[in-house]
Amino acid sequence: MKQYRPRIVDAVLARKLEGMGAVLIEGAKWCGKTTTAEQIAGSVLNMDDPAKVKQNLELANLSPKQLLQGKTPRLLDEWQLAPKLWDAVRFEVDHREELGQFILTGSAVPPSLEEVHHSGTGRFAWLKMRPMSLIESGESTGEVRLENLFSSPEEVSGSNSLDLPRLAFLTCRGGWPRAVSMSDRVALDLAVNYCDAVANTDVSRVEGIRRNPVYVKRLMRSYARHQGTQAATSVICEDIRSNETAPLEYDTVSAYISALEKIFVIEEMAAWNPNLRSKTAIRTSATRYYTDPSIAVASLGLGPKDLIADLNTFGFLFETLCVRDLRVLADALGGDVYHYRDSSGLECDAVVHLRNGSYGLIEIKLGGDERIAEGVKNLQALAQKIDSGRMNRPAFLMVLTGVGDYAYRREDGVYIVPIGCLG
Repeated sequence: MKQYRPRIVDAVLARKLEGMGAVLIEGAKWCGKTTTAEQIAGSVLNMDDPAKVKQNLELANLSPKQLLQGKTPRLLDEWQLAPKLWDAVRFEVDHREELGQFILTGSAVPPSLEEVHHSGTGRFAWLKMRPMSLIESGESTGEVRLENLFSSPEEVSGSNSLDLPRLAFLTCRGGWPRAVSMSDRVALDLAVNYCDAVANTDVSRVEGIRRNPVYVKRLMRSYARHQGTQAATSVICEDIRSNETAPLEYDTVSAYISALEKIFVIEEMAAWNPNLRSKTAIRTSATRYYTDPSIAVASLGLGPKDLIADLNTFGFLFETLCVRDLRVLADALGGDVYHYRDSSGLECDAVVHLRNGSYGLIEIKLGGDERIAEGVKNLQALAQKIDSGRMNRPAFLMVLTGVGDYAYRREDGVYIVPIGCLG
């Protein structure tokens, strides 16, 4: 039997089941939703089982209650194939009056919500799952805990064993659980196969609209070139027009981006809006990100050696890897990750904001003393802009790096932490 690698969401899922009748786990295909849910499930219904899918769909329409019988928590995998199950679960939760009854997993938003009549408020908890962070896949030591940084420790320490070539490989491989256990050469093919599956089949299942795989790949390639930016859809259209033989219209590009969001291939980052001392205008456009850096790498047709040869591109893709890990870690703390940019040009790559109002400012730099110094300068400039009379001061300032031997706290209080130490 294949050994299960513990995930950070394991504890989050268990906690949510203690407080709600049902939990919905959403996330990209292959990120491990079903395997994680199976660790705690008492019984399992695989809606997409080829041998039973027709029967399952018929029962979902005629007698959904039959599909809900089984030891709890009962896992309903790929529930979105039969949206009627949503209201059936909600009804069953109400009448059983017990917590932790169901786990629903889905790798796409249902193609139609016409058969969903109740929001699920008070019955469902939502849980977003992503590909593995480096601490989950065993590549980070986890010596510097994100949670601990919110208490502003006087010292942090950790040793980083990830050099530039290994970091390039991990960026290309991604956090797909299946890839972690493969040989390096085979693992690199998985992201390519993932992108092919998205273009050829998955994106067409959204809303039941057949989409041209060639056009999907063109859009994904262009989107990858705008990783970590606030590029407007019109900019992506122009990029496609400049780099491809057949341009795509604005409405087509918008529809394809929406479809990719619905199958959790894309997860854009919202802007952070703090109280400032000045009247500087804050940019509110979302930042473009794939849910895993390997999707961008595969869409661009690159490999580890290509990243080493082009450190500028590597830097953007490394940022996506860091954002993925920060999101995984922040979720466990009940936090969200945002970006900041204002009209003066000042930026902050990531802001981890917790429900209690605490927040940390993070700059992401692949490496190099000059780049790290630039990150420190940006963090300090933003911290000075924040009106501490109207909101808390940042709990910490951190430059998250790719290379570097150690994690440490500078004399000015800024933490320098290699991604290979973060957990």
